[in-house]
Amino acid sequence: MKRNFVWLALAVLVLALAAVPANAGGKVRIGLLAPLTGFAAADGLSVRNSVVLAVERINKQGGLLGKQVELVSYDDRADAKEAVALARKLIQQDRVAAVVGGSYSTPSRAVAPIFQDEEIPFVAAYAVHPDITRAGNYCFRNGFLGMVEGRSAGYVAVKLLGAKRIALLTSDNDFGRTLAAGFKSYISRKAPGAEIVFAQTYPFKEKDFKPYLSKIKELAPDLLFASGYYFQTGPIVNQAREMGLGITILGEEGADSPKFLEIAGKAAEGFVLVTNLNRDDPRPEVKHFLEQYESRYKIQPDMVGASAYDAFMLVCQAIQRAGTTAGPKVRQALAATRDYNGLTGNLKGFTDEGEVIKEVQVQIVKNGRFRHFGVVKELDLITP
Repeated sequence: MKRNFVWLALAVLVLALAAVPANAGGKVRIGLLAPLTGFAAADGLSVRNSVVLAVERINKQGGLLGKQVELVSYDDRADAKEAVALARKLIQQDRVAAVVGGSYSTPSRAVAPIFQDEEIPFVAAYAVHPDITRAGNYCFRNGFLGMVEGRSAGYVAVKLLGAKRIALLTSDNDFGRTLAAGFKSYISRKAPGAEIVFAQTYPFKEKDFKPYLSKIKELAPDLLFASGYYFQTGPIVNQAREMGLGITILGEEGADSPKFLEIAGKAAEGFVLVTNLNRDDPRPEVKHFLEQYESRYKIQPDMVGASAYDAFMLVCQAIQRAGTTAGPKVRQALAATRDYNGLTGNLKGFTDEGEVIKEVQVQIVKNGRFRHFGVVKELDLITP
C-alpha cells in the first residue's frame, strides 16, 4: 500500500513538472529552426546571426515579462524530416514559448501542423508556400506569400521595366513554382500588352543553364524572370552575360544574398529583384541594423536575416503584450499586430489566415551592392 502511494506521488510530481510553463525557470525560451549546414547554409547563418542581434537587443532592454530571453536554435538543414524531429524536440524537451522558422518552404510546411496541434505560435520568416499558414491559426508569415511576390515581380517587369516579351526560367521546387504562378497570374490578368514567350523549369541542382539561355537568346525577349535561390540565379546571370545575353534580368528574394553577388561577380550589375529589405531605408533602426550586422559579421546583411529578425521581434512583442507565454494568448496578440515598423517595412497587419500585408521592395545591384530601385504599394498586389 505504501509502495503504491509512493509511485502515485511520483507520477503526480512528473505530471506537475510537465505542466510548468516554459518560462518558469527564469527565462523565456524561443525556438529557431534554420539551415546552418547543407546547400542553404549561407541563408541559415544569416538568419541565426540576425536573430542573435535581436535577442541581445531584447535582453539589453530588460527581456520579456521581467525575464531574459533564451534562444534555442537548431540546424534543420532545410530538410523536412530533420525539421519535424527538431520541432518535436523544441516542444517536448525545450518547451519553447514560440518558434521562428528561418528556413525554406519544404521544412516549414512540414512543421507548421505540428506547432498548430501543440498550440505553439509559429512565425515563418520568409518561406513562401501557402500551406504553411493553411496549417491553422497558430501559424503566421512575416515574408511574402509566393503568389504576392510573384505578382509583384510581374508588376515590376511590366510597369517599372517596360517589358513586353518575357522569358521565365524557374527552379523546379515549391519556391520556384509558386513564384512563377504568381508572375503568370499578373501577366495574364493585369498586363494585356505583355506576353510570356518562353517558360521553362530547371532541376533544383542544375549547374549548366546555357542550353536554356540559348533558346531564350534566339527568342530575343525584353526581360528574363529568373526564379531561384542565389546558388541558382548567380550562375544564370553569369552564364547569360558570358553568352552575350544583354537583356534585363529580374529575380526575387531567393537571390537576395551576398553569396549571389559573390557568385555572379561583375555580371550582377544591373540585376533587379523583388525582395523584403530596402538597404537604402532611411529609418535609424534599419540603418543601425545594417551597419551593426556588417561590422560584426564582415559580410553584407540580406533579406533572410532581416526577415528572421522581424519574425523574432514580432513574437517578442506579442509575448510582452499578452503578459504571458501561454500559447493561446500569444497567438491572439500576434493576430492583433498592427503597424509594426520592422526592418522589412511597415507591417500593416495579418490577414485572418496569418499572412502579412506590407509593401514589396525592389532592389538593383550597383557597384556590388543592393540599392533601392522601387517599391510595390498597390494593395491588390500586396494583399494575399
